[in-house]
Amino acid sequence: MPPILPRHGKGWFVVAAGAFDGDQVDVAIVGAGLAGCTAAFMLASRGISCALIDPRLEAPPDFRCEKLDSSQLDLAERIGIAPVLRSAGTEVTHVQVARFGRIVETRLLRQFGILYPDLVDAVRGAIPPAVTLLQDKVAAVETGPERQRVRLAGGGDISARLVVMATGLNPGLSDSLGIRRTVVSKAHSVSIGFDLAPAGQMRFGFRALTCNADRPADRMAYLTLFPLGDTTRANLFLYRPLDDPWLAEFRRDATDALFTGLPRLRRLTGAAHAGPARIRPVDLYVVEGYRQPGIVLVGDAFATSCPAAGSGVNKVFTDVLQLCSVHVPAWLATAGMGAHKMAAFYDDPEKRAADEASRQKAFWLRSYSTETTLPWRLKRTARLAGQFGRGQLDGLRHGKTGPGA
Repeated sequence: MPPILPRHGKGWFVVAAGAFDGDQVDVAIVGAGLAGCTAAFMLASRGISCALIDPRLEAPPDFRCEKLDSSQLDLAERIGIAPVLRSAGTEVTHVQVARFGRIVETRLLRQFGILYPDLVDAVRGAIPPAVTLLQDKVAAVETGPERQRVRLAGGGDISARLVVMATGLNPGLSDSLGIRRTVVSKAHSVSIGFDLAPAGQMRFGFRALTCNADRPADRMAYLTLFPLGDTTRANLFLYRPLDDPWLAEFRRDATDALFTGLPRLRRLTGAAHAGPARIRPVDLYVVEGYRQPGIVLVGDAFATSCPAAGSGVNKVFTDVLQLCSVHVPAWLATAGMGAHKMAAFYDDPEKRAADEASRQKAFWLRSYSTETTLPWRLKRTARLAGQFGRGQLDGLRHGKTGPGA
């Protein structure tokens, strides 16, 4: 048994770098982000021995998913992690929708605001103690039809029947295995995250607010404001080049950039101050050469998604759910770990449906937000009419006269 460091967090043990040398597990998981931690939780909950490998003890402060919707919470229920996610997040039960500086609709929904590091750490905290977290980097992976060898940068290695690559956007290991990425949409979207605080008042007149773009020339999908604890968090999704002057202004002065670019927003927020902005461009890519024995890619390691479309967590949870509840138990029940077994996961109908839905939504939302041809103009007009109509009906039901009141 390798030496164990003091227990860290609520759900796992940390093993020193270089402590493993030829130790065997059923599954080695490379990467302890959302996909890797969720896979470790599911496999350990099913009695499957696994090691989770990552150089960091805590999730880094990445700007990624900051809100979970009802479809993602439903998947989390199936996985078994929904209670810890709900306890770590801030619930939203309704959101007001604005167009042209006016509230046009109030939607009832179920969402939880949660920063990505808190999301990952919540799942990490739920991982059963049977899982060992190796604080180390993976130097190389040697694959084969029976067992795989994971070589650690700190020395030693692990022998596993299966390697799950949950390495996110890092291409290093994939490249070394001959798995190549093909960019299908360069700089597809840009996400901006920042806190927004009211000035001269205790709180905003809304709990959650979504502002749609006024016109295609704005090259904006939407701005969403939602609670994170006692803070109001803002996510702005754009379709602009990285050298766009508005992005440069956001880096210099987020408050000025926000209200200059969205002048009607102040009608809804009043005076407000935006905290420092984090800007994240996203390339959409797919991988090739991934059908190999003994290794499987999940989440962003397999294909990226557009944050504006909000489908990334759906992809991750669907990948992990199908892999760990359907395929891995079946693979371990029989000898070998050939490429034909990996193909069963990649061809899984639920996985393929989630991947395709994510891809379609990414391109549909970009076209809906930016295209000026007649079909897209009609789609936007019809959607706006529906929002105003629903808002009027809601106001009548509640004895109010304003749209969405």
